[in-house]
Amino acid sequence: MKLSRRKFVRLAAAVAALPAFPRFATAQTYPTRPVHILGGFPAGSSPDIFVRLIGQSLSERLDQQFVIENRPGAGTNIATEAVVRAAPDGYTLLLATSANAINATLYNNLQFNFVRDVAPVASIVRFPHVMEVNPSFPAKTVPEFIAYAKANPGKINMASAGSGTPQHVIGELFKVMAGIDMLHVPYRGITPAVTDLLGGQVQVIFDAVPLSIEYIRAGKLRPLAVTTATRWDGLPDLPTVSEFLPGYEATSWLGVGAPRNTPSEIVEKLNKEINAVLADPKTRARLADLGGTPLPGSPADFGKLIAEETQKWSNVVKFAGAKPD
Repeated sequence: MKLSRRKFVRLAAAVAALPAFPRFATAQTYPTRPVHILGGFPAGSSPDIFVRLIGQSLSERLDQQFVIENRPGAGTNIATEAVVRAAPDGYTLLLATSANAINATLYNNLQFNFVRDVAPVASIVRFPHVMEVNPSFPAKTVPEFIAYAKANPGKINMASAGSGTPQHVIGELFKVMAGIDMLHVPYRGITPAVTDLLGGQVQVIFDAVPLSIEYIRAGKLRPLAVTTATRWDGLPDLPTVSEFLPGYEATSWLGVGAPRNTPSEIVEKLNKEINAVLADPKTRARLADLGGTPLPGSPADFGKLIAEETQKWSNVVKFAGAKPD
């Protein structure tokens, strides 16, 4: 049968429109069943608290349950690999964190490439770490701490939640920029590390604000500085490390990722909804109470942050010679 030019054009246009319709329909109806967000941290940890806050709001906005699954182990790599291997349909998501950026260099036998295999969906929050010491430690300022460390090389014990954790690499960055030598003492988790800092068995830690703020307010730990580029509103009188070491900046961040090849329409819908949650005054107030700053943005913005952080911590991990526990 011979088609007229006009009919051919109409038929071609109709065929071209077909693939777009299912994608549009998928985005319009998503989600139709529970969505699982996998996190590589134990229940009750700082990242877990943050993601549960966001998950609850998403459940209310999208009228579908967002289930937070805790799969700790291997420095968050167990949860990450499970997401990488999941179907790219938007129903299995990852709580992506700064630990993922560190692990990309720290581990040399990963079965995935974080930057390649996880699609950035949305950044959620950024929060500072605090350089803090036991109150019995003689230094009361960062310059005094550096002077003491230089006079006592290798005699200060720096605690962390484990080799390659944010507390560790943030401390290593400080060591490099300050030109000092401290002994790294890795623990299996942040709770025993802080416990020993409170007891005086170790002298310093670069801990995340949400985990230490109550000890600081109670006078059980002495803060010397925050690691962000600008002062933190929660402790406005506390200086930044960069006021004494220009260029120093280190934070932890959280966001949501998805398996590679997840439809862009679903990624965009999730991004839009997460940004709407972050714009809610109640959410912002709660994040502030926990020491966090909302980090809205596009998937591309989050991808840029991941790439920059991965490169930054790659340099620190290599210089420090950090190895996984």
